[in-house]
Amino acid sequence: MVSSFLVRGMLVGLIAGLLSFGFLKIYGEPQVDRAIAFETQMDEAKESAQKATGALAGMHMADEGELVSRPVQAGLGLFVAVIVYGAAFGGLFGLAFAFAYGRLPGGPTPQATSAMLAAMGFVAVYLVPNLKYPANPPSVGLPETIGTRTALYFIMIAISLAAMIGSVSLKRLFVPRFGEWNANLMVAACYIIIVVLAGLLLPTVNEVPDGFPAVVLWKFRIASLGAQFIMWATLGVLFGALTQRASASSRLQA
Repeated sequence: MVSSFLVRGMLVGLIAGLLSFGFLKIYGEPQVDRAIAFETQMDEAKESAQKATGALAGMHMADEGELVSRPVQAGLGLFVAVIVYGAAFGGLFGLAFAFAYGRLPGGPTPQATSAMLAAMGFVAVYLVPNLKYPANPPSVGLPETIGTRTALYFIMIAISLAAMIGSVSLKRLFVPRFGEWNANLMVAACYIIIVVLAGLLLPTVNEVPDGFPAVVLWKFRIASLGAQFIMWATLGVLFGALTQRASASSRLQA
């Protein structure tokens, strides 16, 4: 049973990856190109200033060729990365479904379980961590701080995910005493309190350079949000529909 969920999740993840790739190619890549153009202008301005002050006098600057060309990055590279990510994430979603199915309060159907799992995952794994540490395009962020920024981002994901799992687990204790509706409100309140405290305690990272186009930054973050929403929505809807159909077929055979 678990293996079937894993395989189904990976197949749905491939479809989700294809849809996300199409969105990123159309909407996201132009923002990356604009960010790279800004970075190039900044480097050229810095080099001109250094030459003007004589900092580069007598020195020959060797152009370092790109390891992977920009067209490859925006085409085949992006396609492979998103497809592999989608398949891997779909497999993890299938395993998470196998664990959650039958354990969520209320005993929802496979389709409802998948939708709920996708919604909670989108909020806990992507939305809330990105409110604290939003996605940034090239030229935003210092190279020497990338390790720290990455670690902080994953710490926020871990806290958010643990808070979501812990809060939902408490619902079984809340329902008998406070009722379904009040229990849902209390679960949401527990989660919000934990992630807000985490967001306040974790350090803030703000390395957007002066003069960076605000519109480019905004559209890049919207592209990141849109791609993740497509990924999670496809997993929740399509995986749930396939699992619901498989469950109904097995009952008919029985």
